[in-house]
Amino acid sequence: MERSSFPVFYTINTRWMDNDVYGHVNNVTYYSYFDSTINRYLFEEGGLDIHNGSVVGFVVSSHCQFRKPVAYPEILEAGLRVVKTGNSSVTYEVGIFRQGDNEASAVGQVVHVFVDRDSNAATPIPGNLRSAMERISQS
Repeated sequence: MERSSFPVFYTINTRWMDNDVYGHVNNVTYYSYFDSTINRYLFEEGGLDIHNGSVVGFVVSSHCQFRKPVAYPEILEAGLRVVKTGNSSVTYEVGIFRQGDNEASAVGQVVHVFVDRDSNAATPIPGNLRSAMERISQS
């Protein structure tokens, strides 16, 4: 997947602890990168309030395709886009790129379902979040 597929990017500084015994970023660490990228966008662009808001997003599905290894001390760039938006759910794709690379080193897909904080019941995506999602939607 190419860099041009993603409308938003954030820099990720790898950490020594991200590497595993094989000398590259461990597979589980990518999921942390995905979560941080998505939530940063929702906080900054959608106004998501995880402490006091009535709606929260739960990850209900995630997966990753690893294409080439990365390692500390590389600087990475995470690209973000929305591939599907439903009434209460959204599917994101996150591409992890070496700084300046055109091809992703890994591509993840994450599904959030938005729920009412008190009841944990699915609820429609609030307008401010939906608007932010639409701005980075591939469709």
